[in-house]
Amino acid sequence: MYILAPSKINLHLRVGPPRADGFHPLLTWMTTIGLFDKIALEQNPVSGQIAMTCTDPSLPCDDRNLVVKAAKLLRQRPTDSVSIHLEKNIPHGGGLGGGSSDAAFTLKALNQFWQLQKTDNELAILAAKLGSDIPFFLFGPSSVCKGRGEIVRPITSSSIAKWVLLILPEISMPTPAVYRQFDAMGAGNQSDVEIEPDWNQWATLPSLELLPKLVNDLEPPSFAIDQRLSLLRNEIEKTVQRPVRMSGSGSSLFTLFDRQIDAVTTGWTVQKRHLVNTVACQIAPDPKQQGTVSGDRHN
Repeated sequence: MYILAPSKINLHLRVGPPRADGFHPLLTWMTTIGLFDKIALEQNPVSGQIAMTCTDPSLPCDDRNLVVKAAKLLRQRPTDSVSIHLEKNIPHGGGLGGGSSDAAFTLKALNQFWQLQKTDNELAILAAKLGSDIPFFLFGPSSVCKGRGEIVRPITSSSIAKWVLLILPEISMPTPAVYRQFDAMGAGNQSDVEIEPDWNQWATLPSLELLPKLVNDLEPPSFAIDQRLSLLRNEIEKTVQRPVRMSGSGSSLFTLFDRQIDAVTTGWTVQKRHLVNTVACQIAPDPKQQGTVSGDRHN
């Protein structure tokens, strides 16, 4: 059994000051995009064993990996076993939610593989124990997330701005460091996470009208940590003549387009001029692409 796990971008991300429990309240519009990790499940011949392999040797394949944590959290019978192979295509540490997506879609796949018959709502309760972004991937492709990110409300995806150009600099941006810098800067207003824009109206806007409305409150602290990211964003904005935003806590940047051809050709230009990797992806791809797949691996 194979399953495709999509990445995400935060189209809009507001962050409030830290709560009493230390977590920051969020208001974010997230959408899946058509850049996928691939998860393969096979029966493990050793009863009760959960084993994982990965194409990225830098990622752990033990209890530190969210995929393994998800499998062990979901398992109900001590004899349940599985071998999981993760083909990693989503850059990790880039604000694209690859690890969270892998965990969420592992839950969905194993729910079928082990014939547990749990609902998405039941899986979401488990997902919230693993990480704040994980429940989103059970309900996407376009959702508003609140709280720490675990409160998910599906909304209409963008009807015109259907393509995203990802810009993937080789800059590491650890999320905890970004939030520490956010707090050190005294950033965050509670009203920003309480007052919601008209999402339905935003979803009808073409890319050049939608982009100026989008905000990411984690950009200033990320840019303060590594000014190369700020400089790169500014230079790319001059090249593409449209706003460029950051996803999550970075370091991935993006801009939006209405047509695939514009996203692709602009990506070639950015890659050539700025020597940075780019990928043009569909926004909120067909959910059928995220289901289980049999036979050869494919996108």
